[in-house]
Amino acid sequence: MAATRQRSIPARLDSAAKACAARGARLTELRRQVLALMLDSDGPLTAYQLLDRLREMRERAVPPTVYRALDFLMEQRLIHKVERLNAFMPCSDTGHDHPAQFLICRQCGRVAEIEDRVAAEALEHAAERQGFHARSAVVEIDGTCAACFHRA
Repeated sequence: MAATRQRSIPARLDSAAKACAARGARLTELRRQVLALMLDSDGPLTAYQLLDRLREMRERAVPPTVYRALDFLMEQRLIHKVERLNAFMPCSDTGHDHPAQFLICRQCGRVAEIEDRVAAEALEHAAERQGFHARSAVVEIDGTCAACFHRA
């Protein structure tokens, strides 16, 4: 799986650069490196985990460097923040604005991104019934993944 992921990273980075350019933004070399680190990871990474990995390429990288890159990547809808873990992961659908929900396994820590428009619309309608106008919603579902469940 790692070899397949390695082959797909350049294509995903090129796709991300095109998505940014279409919106008048630029995927700089630093932003590209941060996104590549996330694409190469087996799971979500905290800002400081990213900083440690980035320092292997850029010795003088400091926390604001990573936070600015993360802000840009989130603004461009290339990554998501998993609030419960205070960590970041690449979006499964490069550069598109879509409702996403996250399945977080308590045992192995894996996070899976799913996209259920029906669930997103149900939440939006529930908010509207309360007179609330939602801008965005992050849904994080805590539980046990299939692999861990079957091992137990």
